[in-house]
Parts: sequence; C-alpha cells; structure tokens
Amino acid sequence: MTRKGHLTVQRKAILDIVSGASDHPTASDVIERLKIQGFNFAYGTVYNSLRYLTDEGLIRELKLDGDASRYDARVEEHQHIVCVKCGKVDEVFAAPPADWLTQIAEETGYAIEDQHFVFKGVCAACKTSKRNTLQ
Repeated sequence: MTRKGHLTVQRKAILDIVSGASDHPTASDVIERLKIQGFNFAYGTVYNSLRYLTDEGLIRELKLDGDASRYDARVEEHQHIVCVKCGKVDEVFAAPPADWLTQIAEETGYAIEDQHFVFKGVCAACKTSKRNTLQ
C-alpha cells in the first residue's frame, strides 16, 4: 500500500507491466503491452498512473536519450548504459567513486542528494553483428 492511497486496478496493471519488463519501457510501450493483455486504459490514465507510481517511489522515471521517458521498477541505486547503435538500455550496479562525488560537491558547492549517470557505448550484440562491421 502507498502513503497517498491504494493501487487501483489501472495502477496495479501498469506496475506489473513495468515490473515485468527488462527493457525500461516508455509510456507508449506500456500502453501497447496493456492492450496485448486486454486492457484499454485512456492515455491520460496511463500517464497519470506512471507519474503516481514514480511519485510513490514504486518505479523510477529515466530521462535518457530521446524525447520519451523510460520507466524502471528497480528503485535501488544504480546507473544505466545505453547502446548508441540499437538503443538498448542496461543497468549498471557499480558504485561511483566516493571521492569523485566529494570532489564534485566541493567544486560546485552543492550538497549532492542523488546522482544518476548514463553511460553510452555499443552493446555486445551490436559489436558482433555483421552490419556493424560493414559500417
């Protein structure tokens, strides 16, 4: 149960979609997956539910490359890496060096409360694909 209310049928269905996803879906992806499961929620309901679930700390909103936010059910501290060829998003659990965060805080005067790093590279599948070697 959450502090502001309860999980409605719509919120629970959306949370289940995000929790079961390994690809950090966009709102559009969530809508398509809901349709496949037989749900037909209004777009506003999906967007409002994603905002609610994010505000409640049940999912994380990721602002990565591109216009669309992506959603992640893993709320523990971690970073992300994005393939610049295919757009795949993976999770990174290596902690940033503590002295680096201290250095940034000292340089900027900020008290760092949260951090999120997005790494970019080429995933293993794209590195070994034949079309990659032709480019």
